[in-house]
Amino acid sequence: MPGSIDIETICVAKGLRITEQRRVIARVLSEALDHPNVDVLFARASAIDPGISIATVYRTVRLFEEAGVIDRHDFGDGKARYEAAPDAHHDHLIDVETGNVIEFVDPELEALQRQIAERLGFRLVDHRMELYAVKVS
Repeated sequence: MPGSIDIETICVAKGLRITEQRRVIARVLSEALDHPNVDVLFARASAIDPGISIATVYRTVRLFEEAGVIDRHDFGDGKARYEAAPDAHHDHLIDVETGNVIEFVDPELEALQRQIAERLGFRLVDHRMELYAVKVS
């Protein structure tokens, strides 16, 4: 879940070279309680190190994504949003009015997805679920 994974440690374990600017970006991503886009990452990182450029953030995000350190999402707002690649699977519910993203795990839903795949003659190897919803008053 957001804010609980040390991205710098994962980068080091994967053999990525960690510059000071990459360290700052990794820290910002690790501490994020949301799923920030590049503009938000840039604002947060440049508040820590004013020398970080938006280009550095883009390059670093691409590097981290290609290395499997972070995941990219498109929650329907037209901007790629990022989170640390989770240790355990989770799904997302997106509030279409506010853009808030709620992470959840539902064992019954996971079992049902496996059963559906099996019923159709497949073995489920991965999936991504995003539910788009409005808050009920």
